[in-house]
Amino acid sequence: MTRAEGLGAGDVKKMKVCHLKVLRFCVGVFCVDYRLKDHFFPLAFLSPPSSLFPFPWPRPCPAHSFEMQTRSPPFGQALEGDKAPASAHKMMDNEVFVNFLLYSTILVIKMYLVAVITGQVRLRKKAFANPEDALKHGGLQFCRTDPDVERCRRAHGNDLENILPFLFLGSIYSFLNPDPFIAWLHFFIFFVGRIIHTVAYLVKLKAPIRSVAYTVAQVPCVSMALQILWEVVKL
Repeated sequence: MTRAEGLGAGDVKKMKVCHLKVLRFCVGVFCVDYRLKDHFFPLAFLSPPSSLFPFPWPRPCPAHSFEMQTRSPPFGQALEGDKAPASAHKMMDNEVFVNFLLYSTILVIKMYLVAVITGQVRLRKKAFANPEDALKHGGLQFCRTDPDVERCRRAHGNDLENILPFLFLGSIYSFLNPDPFIAWLHFFIFFVGRIIHTVAYLVKLKAPIRSVAYTVAQVPCVSMALQILWEVVKL
């Protein structure tokens, strides 16, 4: 006699009910999105039984609220019924912040360009930092340093040391409600100073052009840092 033959009709019925409950529970777990259940096809019977899943099932929402949740609002606008305006819209209304975005984005692009120039100078001078690159381009003798490559690397490193702090200071300073012209002057002076500094580094302009450009670019950063500290102290 097999195991199935030894079961009574009541036992078989209980097993079927148990299997059905497990199936309903498994499918119900993967259908937790009640909007799918109520708006695409009827899946109400897939709700997990309370005996196996004693947690409240999400309440269905009306069709109009489902449409509002799935509809994407235009940039800078809120959906109907939303009380708070979009934060991005507020930020783009800030003239100081827009100027900061302009100059900071150009400076970040400049940093990428200096990195690309460094790679091109490496290829032209055949001065590679890694043995595998040297082997690919002629041999281990090209795993060496080169003055021009090191100059490009120093220019890029100097950008990292100065532009990254500017991104932090400028973003905070933009929301301190400064005078738009004064704020623009801060950003513009730093921008011009960093451009001149990079050009002087790469094309080997005579001293003290690079040093003067570096010093001038530090003035607006120090000014913004002091103003931020002053606002913090006043809190």
